[in-house]
Amino acid sequence: MKFSRLFLPTLKETPSEAEVVSHKYMLRAGLIRKLAAGIYSVMPLGVRVLRKIENIIREEMNRAGAQEVFLPSIQPSELWKESGRWDFYGKELLRVTDRHGREFCYGPTAEEVITDLVRNDVRSYRDLPLNLYQIQTKFRDEIRPRFGVMRGREFSMKDAYSFDMDEEGANESYQAMKKAYEAIFRRCGLRFSAVEADTGQIGGSSSHEFMVLADSGEDTIVHCEKCGYAANVERSRLPLPPTPADPAPHMAMEEVSTPGLGAVEDVAAFLKRDSTEFIKTLIFKTGLEERPLVAALCRGDHGINHVKLARAIGCAEASLADEVDVIKTTGAPVGFAGAPGLTIPVVADNWVRNMVNAVTGANKVDMHIVNINPERDFPEGTEWADIRQPIEGDPCPECAAAMGLAKGIEVGHIFKLGTKYSESMRATVLDAEGKEQMMIMGCFGIGVGRTAAAAIEQNHDEAGIMWPLAIAPFKVILLPLNANDEAVMDVAESIYRQLDESGLEPLIDDRDARAGVKFKDADLIGIPLQVIVGKKGVEQGKAEIKIRATGEKMMVDIAETPGHIAELVRKHAP
Repeated sequence: MKFSRLFLPTLKETPSEAEVVSHKYMLRAGLIRKLAAGIYSVMPLGVRVLRKIENIIREEMNRAGAQEVFLPSIQPSELWKESGRWDFYGKELLRVTDRHGREFCYGPTAEEVITDLVRNDVRSYRDLPLNLYQIQTKFRDEIRPRFGVMRGREFSMKDAYSFDMDEEGANESYQAMKKAYEAIFRRCGLRFSAVEADTGQIGGSSSHEFMVLADSGEDTIVHCEKCGYAANVERSRLPLPPTPADPAPHMAMEEVSTPGLGAVEDVAAFLKRDSTEFIKTLIFKTGLEERPLVAALCRGDHGINHVKLARAIGCAEASLADEVDVIKTTGAPVGFAGAPGLTIPVVADNWVRNMVNAVTGANKVDMHIVNINPERDFPEGTEWADIRQPIEGDPCPECAAAMGLAKGIEVGHIFKLGTKYSESMRATVLDAEGKEQMMIMGCFGIGVGRTAAAAIEQNHDEAGIMWPLAIAPFKVILLPLNANDEAVMDVAESIYRQLDESGLEPLIDDRDARAGVKFKDADLIGIPLQVIVGKKGVEQGKAEIKIRATGEKMMVDIAETPGHIAELVRKHAP
């Protein structure tokens, strides 16, 4: 490809809308252009990257035994009502009405469609196992789209769905997909971790997220270097705290005045106590009719994880109550709530159970209680659960070693759905005895655009992108430093033709532009290998090769340049 013919409008300055590195460089390098909030046009260079990722996905999915389909993106509401998700999914579901007044949605995922397809055509256990996948455009009406294609509303996604007769088969399908995902992201040149995760709106019994480790990641994961355990904080498992060998005797509760002090840090300083000696009480709304409000308790230096809490109490979403509900429930403003005397359900984190002579709110303005002991002083019926946010140094649930925290970008997610959709939508087959059985399902997604963005977040410097070789739009860029020098251009074009004939995907910058401009654009768009052809080098029979990711440079004979490039490609291929 010739640079002069490539539609590649690069930008010198970073647009004000860019918030993270990948968004900044995707705009500057001419990969995408914004059409509306969270909706982007993908330019030729960006399409080349996406197609590389898609091809890797297809190869590994096919190798794992999955078969490709292509499903409608507009889906009838009847299917979503049948599964029970039409109202549950919320405002992220873009609902549309056709000319006949029939309701549809622009699919954010395709569990309903694929279940309907399979239930109509799969009758016998002999037709299973079955795994169908597609690469299709999805739409989720994010309340605050941001970070370019990493949190867009319209996006390209690979989604696969497995159907099995029993749990054993479903587990085999799940493990096959987990192995395929590891191969996909490894081939894409990414550093990633597969972590235990929450199932969210997709549902099911368990799931793993594939996280690309990057400081700009939206998600936080806990990980153990010793045994390899890793989980999203929402799904992290924290062991019970050690029981004190010689606990202090329980002292009598006492109310103390804490005028104008509601925050744990302020009260701790005032009472000369450590924040680990406090029990924090927060009031949450649940959306449940039988218990619309609950009190969630954790140690003073910890925080409540909203997803863990929602899972513990069996609601779709738990959110902090407003000031009015807090006062109505506790009799005091935010900052003075405590478990004693509360008439709403109380859910306490496991790490509160062994606390002795702790401090908590008194449910009175400017008052706290000292010497509270959970076993003695908490309301009858208090529930105990792992509901807190992990912190650096927490013990690993598998080996008890200290765990660390890291930021990650979710690029893939796999789910064990069980019979969630097959039961609600009556997707059954006849077993070997002729009895009707529910198919057991799995669901497996990869964000194609997200994978490209995550690769940039992990591979860049101040000059631009450094694409991993396998997903780079071009493997090599030829940089003739003087387009008007016939000898220079002859050499550059000769190398270009040989690379092209060898399938090494070269791009030649044939523009009549200054060398500095060519170097800056080459670094910006991130082609892994650069071949610099200059007048002095041609006179010496040499060309310079530069590896973009390391900055390593080497002078080679012009005649040997194509072979040297081919060897570098083989050497750096994942």
